[in-house]
Amino acid sequence: MLRRIQVLPWVHTAYDMAIAVLVGFATSRYGEEYDQLIGWAMALALVFRRRRPLTVMGLVAGLALVQYVLAEYPDPMLASAPAAYDAALLVAMVSVVTHARAMWHTWTAGAVVMLGVAVEAGFGLPGARDAEGDLFSLVAFGGVCTALWLTAMVLRTRRLYVASLEARAATAEREREHLVRLAAAEERAEIARELHDVVAHSLAVMILQADGAGYVLKSDPGKAGSALKAIGDTGRDALADMHRIVRVLRSGRKVSGVLEDADTETGRLRVSLDDLETVAERARAAGLKVDLVVEGVRGGLSTADQLTVLRVVQESLTNVLRHAGPGARVDITLRFCKDVILIRVVDDGAGKLAGSAGAAADTSGGNGLVGMRERVEVSGGSFTAGPRLGAGWQVDAEIPMQEPPVRTKG
Repeated sequence: MLRRIQVLPWVHTAYDMAIAVLVGFATSRYGEEYDQLIGWAMALALVFRRRRPLTVMGLVAGLALVQYVLAEYPDPMLASAPAAYDAALLVAMVSVVTHARAMWHTWTAGAVVMLGVAVEAGFGLPGARDAEGDLFSLVAFGGVCTALWLTAMVLRTRRLYVASLEARAATAEREREHLVRLAAAEERAEIARELHDVVAHSLAVMILQADGAGYVLKSDPGKAGSALKAIGDTGRDALADMHRIVRVLRSGRKVSGVLEDADTETGRLRVSLDDLETVAERARAAGLKVDLVVEGVRGGLSTADQLTVLRVVQESLTNVLRHAGPGARVDITLRFCKDVILIRVVDDGAGKLAGSAGAAADTSGGNGLVGMRERVEVSGGSFTAGPRLGAGWQVDAEIPMQEPPVRTKG
């Protein structure tokens, strides 16, 4: 890839000053006063050739025309020869072609120089040259000027090409940084969803179980023992999930990516739809009346989508425990259709917390509802949640299947 060599500004200034000094040195060999004025004026103008190339070109061309009109040569064979300091016109032309923004500036500069060559070659003093000499002068000077113009065009094209490469590289770098920020934000959101699902659901079940165990500790030690066992099981599962998330964070992998891998210890997937019954059983142990119904043929869902289904059901049950409380009835329906799976979780709002300030504190949905919606939308599905007519809450989700379910022979 072509790369632009970075040159300090003072180097450009020194280079332009050197060119001006050379033009001035060429002027010193002429004894006429107007030659000195015109030559040094051209030299001074070339100092500003990078900042105002077209203006410098016009000024130098005008001075060259004045020099042609005022020139008086003792030798008629030199009558139409350009002065040495007229080389400033070529330098100005190269500056316009190389640095001017508009393309028509480059063509104008070349046309002005070629017009000057034609004037010098064809309009000398009478008898100074014959037609063959004029033609030779036109071809020689015209060839040199054309070569310089083409060289300047190559330099201009290369400069613009390098500039476009630098602009594209800068744009690509900005896009990479933007994608990195988006990926980081997506990863943070995914971690937040996973932690919320693990911690919120487990703590909600454990708190309700602990409250129930304390309530029946003296009157029914058996139920208290069962509740304590459920607390221990829930805590161990939550701790295992937390360890899994921490391992993923340390390894740099995606949080959901580890769920698509097999458990190296047990040889089975960590998450599947078979875990729905476990989630429902824990909710029953916490005091909910859960009815789980699965319709259709299971299959067609990736491990990530199975996790989404599990988390939607889990978070819905957590919300029922938090806002309605033990005693509420929850109907969970999973319907496997041809190309989608429909999830519906409906509660009657008739738990022990129904109508309390805690139940009505958050009807707009918190992080749980946001996390469920994000999970479903990532899977390409749709999600709705809201209160039912009368009492209770209803959650509906639709997740497309990646492949049609496979029927197995019973």
